[in-house]
Amino acid sequence: MLHGKYKNKLLSTALLLGSLPVMANVANGGFEQWTGNTPSSWSTIDSGISLTRSTSTVKSGSSSAAVNVTTGSQSNTDLLQQVAVKSGKTYNFSADVYHTEGKIKARLYVDGYQGYSNQAQTNQWQTVSHSYTASSDKTISVGLRFYDVSGFDGSETVYVDNFLPNADGSASTSCTDNSLTLTLNTDNYGSETSWAVNNNQGSAVANGSGYASNTQYDEQICLTDGIYTLVINDSYGDGMCCSTGNGSYALKQGSTTLASGASFSNTDSTAFTLGSGSGDGGGSNPTPTGYYVTAQGLSGYALKTELYNIIKDHNAQGYSAIWSFYDSSARDTYFENDNSILDMYSEKPNGSDSYNYAAVSDQCGNYSGEGGCYNREHSFPKSWFGGTIEPMNSDVHHIYATDGYVNSKRSNFPFGEVASASFTSTNGSKLGSAANSLNYSGTVFEPIDEFKGDFARAYFYMATRYENVIGTWQTKTTSSNAVLNGSSNQVFESWVVAMLLNWHNSDPVSQMELDRNQAAFEFQGNRNPYIDHPEFVEMIW
Repeated sequence: MLHGKYKNKLLSTALLLGSLPVMANVANGGFEQWTGNTPSSWSTIDSGISLTRSTSTVKSGSSSAAVNVTTGSQSNTDLLQQVAVKSGKTYNFSADVYHTEGKIKARLYVDGYQGYSNQAQTNQWQTVSHSYTASSDKTISVGLRFYDVSGFDGSETVYVDNFLPNADGSASTSCTDNSLTLTLNTDNYGSETSWAVNNNQGSAVANGSGYASNTQYDEQICLTDGIYTLVINDSYGDGMCCSTGNGSYALKQGSTTLASGASFSNTDSTAFTLGSGSGDGGGSNPTPTGYYVTAQGLSGYALKTELYNIIKDHNAQGYSAIWSFYDSSARDTYFENDNSILDMYSEKPNGSDSYNYAAVSDQCGNYSGEGGCYNREHSFPKSWFGGTIEPMNSDVHHIYATDGYVNSKRSNFPFGEVASASFTSTNGSKLGSAANSLNYSGTVFEPIDEFKGDFARAYFYMATRYENVIGTWQTKTTSSNAVLNGSSNQVFESWVVAMLLNWHNSDPVSQMELDRNQAAFEFQGNRNPYIDHPEFVEMIW
């Protein structure tokens, strides 16, 4: 079996720290002290990057480092510091990273290369972290390295803040919560193995990669109470055993094994709960304790069926009750923050909306054009399931407040990506002929990028919540026939699956979605699993 080389075009970004006066502290890790455009205790050693102080895009404190990468032809430089560590002590190293265009990724370095940031998560902070236990009293290298990915145009800014543990903030050098050990026995191709522990919002709270072959590693992980998923990846797709060596992994809390495995293809995922599960694993709006406990250890369509069993018995409130749900739970507290109705077909995330709707008083109603009134948009059109049939017709997990006129333009056409628009709303949502890259010919409606992931996760919810009946909906309309494949497992045509996966990955779960999911749970008694656990999407589809 021939294993190819795995390449990343290195962008040689380098920031170097001097000696540290305090054990395992990063000097100026919060980027609060600057002299001109140089953060104190940091220096750059390559002309391909430049640093400026940012006071607008900040994770904590009053400033961050804006790292502007301007070339893709650098090599052999890093963002590094020298940190003194003490034998047997566990240190939780992390840095907060904010991607702007998503064509650069950051890789954590802690005595060797560790996990990458997710460059697709743009315009939001994410944490890249690694739990490290020192084998002896020594000085190790810690820092970041930046790499370009496909689509890099030669200039991109990545913000960095809150490098921990540091003297500006702090980070525990020992674990006072749940101490876990992930034992990795790598196969003949250790560099193919990587892992992450994701919280119940799908964000990595610990990760690792860059392993040598045929070597045992004991990764120390410290986690608060909550619900998590361990994801083991093999980049080649042949697992850790047994055709290319006798690799394996095991995650333990004391003598209790939480997850283990060896033989898999690309990914092996296991959900587990720590403590009472009352924690949220680092996110907000925690999932109720034990809500997904019966789904632990499952993947593929077996996982989907168990999720169906978990969410299937919701309490339908009726179509008219959706107005009160919008009144209480569809307000704009995220963009203009003006408490108007948040309409995903007119909202301009980066500017002023062309019009605003007052809750209740502006609900439809009559309209002759955009801005007339808002109504109840079935993002999964009701004609696809036969009309005003409950509980689908009033399920708020897929019904959004939208402009009535734009809603009528969307009609029951499939979501898609538009090549040539016949109609464009004021925020850029489009109706028109499908792009060739979609592998579908017909009229489609394309929401703006800000909300594509929201709609994708609503569709994955529908495929799961109505698994028992959705296989019969394909022939209801021409559009449902274009989208649905008549099965109860995959549910969607392959072109739809590919598009929804892309939308899901490109537009990660937002705070707006988390809040709406919690409100829907309180309103009708079930949750969207793909908002609570975004990793479930890849585990199933």
